[in-house]
Amino acid sequence: MKESFYAHSKDGEPPERWQLLEEHLTRVAKMAAMFSRAFGSENWAVVVGRLHDVGKAHPDFQAYLKRSGGINASEYDDPGTGSHPNHSGAGAILAYERWPNIIGKTIAYLIAGHHAGLTDWFGGRDSLFHRLEAEKGIADAVRVYAKPSIENLPPKMQPPDFAMQCQNHEAVAYHLWVRMLFSCLVDADFLDTEAFMDSVKHAQRSTFPTLHHLKSRFDHQMEKMAEDAPASPINLIRGDILAACRFAAEQSPGLFSLTVPTGGGKTLSGTAFAIDHAIKHNKSRIIYVIPYTSIIEQTADVLRKHFGPGNVVEHHSNIAPEREKESPALTLAAENWDAPVIVTTNVQFFESLYAARPGRCRKLHNLINSVVILDEAQLLPPELLYPCVEAINRLVSDYGMTVVLSTATQPALPNLCQAPLEIIPEPSILYDKLKRTNIRFPEEMNAPHDWPSLAAELVTEEQVLCIVNTRPDCYALWKEMPQGTIHLSALMCGAHRSAIIADIKQRLPSGQPCRVISTQLVEAGVDVSFPVVYRALAGLDSINQAAGRCNRNGESREPGTVQVFVAPKPAPIGLLRKGEDATRVLASLTGFIPDRPETFRRYFEKYYSSINDTGESWWRERLVRNANPDGHVQFRTTGKEFRLIKELSVPIIVSYAGNDELIKQLRFAGPSRRLMRALQRYTVNVKPEAAKRLLSEGRIEEIREGILVQADSTLYSTVIGLDIYREVYNPEDLYV
Repeated sequence: MKESFYAHSKDGEPPERWQLLEEHLTRVAKMAAMFSRAFGSENWAVVVGRLHDVGKAHPDFQAYLKRSGGINASEYDDPGTGSHPNHSGAGAILAYERWPNIIGKTIAYLIAGHHAGLTDWFGGRDSLFHRLEAEKGIADAVRVYAKPSIENLPPKMQPPDFAMQCQNHEAVAYHLWVRMLFSCLVDADFLDTEAFMDSVKHAQRSTFPTLHHLKSRFDHQMEKMAEDAPASPINLIRGDILAACRFAAEQSPGLFSLTVPTGGGKTLSGTAFAIDHAIKHNKSRIIYVIPYTSIIEQTADVLRKHFGPGNVVEHHSNIAPEREKESPALTLAAENWDAPVIVTTNVQFFESLYAARPGRCRKLHNLINSVVILDEAQLLPPELLYPCVEAINRLVSDYGMTVVLSTATQPALPNLCQAPLEIIPEPSILYDKLKRTNIRFPEEMNAPHDWPSLAAELVTEEQVLCIVNTRPDCYALWKEMPQGTIHLSALMCGAHRSAIIADIKQRLPSGQPCRVISTQLVEAGVDVSFPVVYRALAGLDSINQAAGRCNRNGESREPGTVQVFVAPKPAPIGLLRKGEDATRVLASLTGFIPDRPETFRRYFEKYYSSINDTGESWWRERLVRNANPDGHVQFRTTGKEFRLIKELSVPIIVSYAGNDELIKQLRFAGPSRRLMRALQRYTVNVKPEAAKRLLSEGRIEEIREGILVQADSTLYSTVIGLDIYREVYNPEDLYV
């Protein structure tokens, strides 16, 4: 009688109800091949699918399954020891023996990493180089089982031409191709395992409507919105922008730019381009990528209104637990982005492209043949600009993606594979038509304004917004202002900031006094409109974003006033200072016009040139240690080091808006995913030095390892948030 080998057991179920290993390998290979067809790599997916779990045929692993399934292994005369061997290395070794070159090495990366993540080639016991030697004993034990699969594998394997450009020192595409294949394998493995182990959960995975079906709903909502909108010059211009986007959607896939002033309706017009373009060119999904979690919910709400609440997946760290509970299908779709419309963050999008962990990489194959809108593209991190742009290049050239760089201040991104096609025919004319503000620069760019005299100017206005560069500046100026002035900064938790912004939105149209001192958090995506805005000297993109909070909807026929001033102290050394310096240089030139597309391009060229390294040296050292066809890639190191937010921060859970019950649950029951999600909106991030000081003084306490909670009831203020400025606190411990 032929011996049966199993991939998965079920508690309390006899072996007849377990999943056969052959069935699992076949199903994963078939599914992974289907996923990889879009980039011409089906043969590779079949190979890794067939071999990824052959190590489970090891007698020790079969004994482990029988024991964990409640069956005594000795009843089956199993010679195993009952231990749980590392099964992922066996298929990797067998593949490398068959193809002892970059082909076998590539397959080995994929198989060896399908649980713990893609490995580095060099470096320690976890490196692929070490594992290919150290785990040969496991491979030897399953050779007989694996022999039919090995014999049926293709005799020759050839990567797509684009993936082998790693032989060219100037173009590195191999790493992304490997990650795409890895995505196909791990998603297929996840889904097949889930279908067997948890059929109830698997059944909750919704079959979403296609973009073809969603287009009629979107168009209907857009028509209704146009009918309800009052006739005004701005709404007429927004209609022209929408028409330009829909006209440009007919163009061939590739790289586009959407250059529209703040308040011009970029979100919906860009989405109209995306869905029309997707229908025209058979694209599979729309992915909206946003720089900040603080504004992602606003965009997602707009898209839900137009596509339907069950068709838009949010994927970010701040998603509300109640929203996940309302729709399990959307929560499951966030795992692999298997939905028609995705809204996510720069962090989630770009870090996934350089990740090594299965959970993070799982979604990558669903990026293929999609339309991606990069909102506020100027906010890509300058220190990692090269790898971010290189990822955009590869997604466009190799994986059928259309990318839209959408912003009011279009950056001059270096090293793009092609010049973006501008969707708006003449952006400069559009900026003239939509001009709603006059941006005034000080006559003397090196003469700082002191806080008391600036405060004296601000109090002459009933409604005014003043934006500064750092938290300490925000607090220092706010202290000089009269009672009732609103303080807005990231010293407030997310729930608090949302409440403050809602209050501002209520005050402004009703004509109530509304003076606000804020950090730059108000500049992106916060839909407020002041008659007067003051902005501390900063990067030109920030100044123009600030201008977008002034006379935003053309409430006044006369242009609103945006007054730039020089703060008492320059911005901290680093990117903020470089932006400030680049603006100062441009403002000194004859003919300087601060709110024109051509000026933005000159600004970004100067700004990027002031940064010594935009990530190219890191890329070449970490991704391809040897830029040759040997495939010596440090996948795991890259995944750990590629972080868009590098500044170390410590989250403190604060008491706000009656969240004491949640904190009590955390204190006595411990953390859970649901609870920590709920508390995410009640956290404030500070530098480690500040957290250490607060802890030593008993103002906060560590109730669980790494979980800090407010202990002093006076530490958090409903006026300024975390009151870290009092007594011994050092403002330098705060984030800008």
